[in-house]
Amino acid sequence: MEASEFGHLVHRWRDRLAPDDVGLTAGLRRRAPGLRREELAQLAGLSVDYIVRLERGRATRPSAQVVASLARALQLSGAERDALFISAGLLPPRDGMVSDFIPAGVQRLVSRLGDAAVGVFAADWSLLIWNPTWATLHGPPGRLPETERNLARAIFGDGAAHRSLRPSPPALTDDFERSIVADLKHARARYPSDRRLASLVRELRAVSADFARHWNDAAPAEHTSSRKTIKHPKVGAITLDCDVLSVPGADLRIVAYTAAADTTDENKLDLLRVTGAA
Repeated sequence: MEASEFGHLVHRWRDRLAPDDVGLTAGLRRRAPGLRREELAQLAGLSVDYIVRLERGRATRPSAQVVASLARALQLSGAERDALFISAGLLPPRDGMVSDFIPAGVQRLVSRLGDAAVGVFAADWSLLIWNPTWATLHGPPGRLPETERNLARAIFGDGAAHRSLRPSPPALTDDFERSIVADLKHARARYPSDRRLASLVRELRAVSADFARHWNDAAPAEHTSSRKTIKHPKVGAITLDCDVLSVPGADLRIVAYTAAADTTDENKLDLLRVTGAA
């Protein structure tokens, strides 16, 4: 397949998505149907110039990470995602590997839960998509390198993700840490051939004594609803309920932060959501 076919597919699937489908405000004076290039760039974490070059066939070798990001942003089905990979000259993701595929229904759910801060994670705790409230609460994930958009790296690593982590230290309880490591250990058993996951585990065992200790602990750990305090640079400390939800039929985790009604914390979360202060 030619590079121009890749651009044609991106353009065609961009045209069929309405701004409301991805949680954006349509605004006035839209001359074309679907998403604008700058909107797709924002959703996929790419530059507008790169989107233009891809669609016009001037960028001919997008990486697997770029194609996966576009597939998520365009809310493609599994078959459409595979077609996009093939049109880029890449093999589609194989079974038995950690999947970054997010069903369109989950993407719509995230875009429409604007009052909550919502992020969707893969089995290795890589952050795949997030809504605007999540970005204002935790800081825009798009500012981080893609490999650093990982909760385990944020907790146990020594890179950009760890430096940007906002929950206060008391929020990172031993039980919470154990549950994240237990998830990774179970994922390692399910996806023994996944290089990204193997590299993550190898790195964290080397740099974090706490991670290594939890990894060697055979005791299982389950996610439970919890309360976390986040030290935000604009509104100060904000305490929220944190719930982790599983997606039936997909190895994904939806993490949602919400505030109790009629509380100072709800007012702070509303202020962040309305002003977009990150």
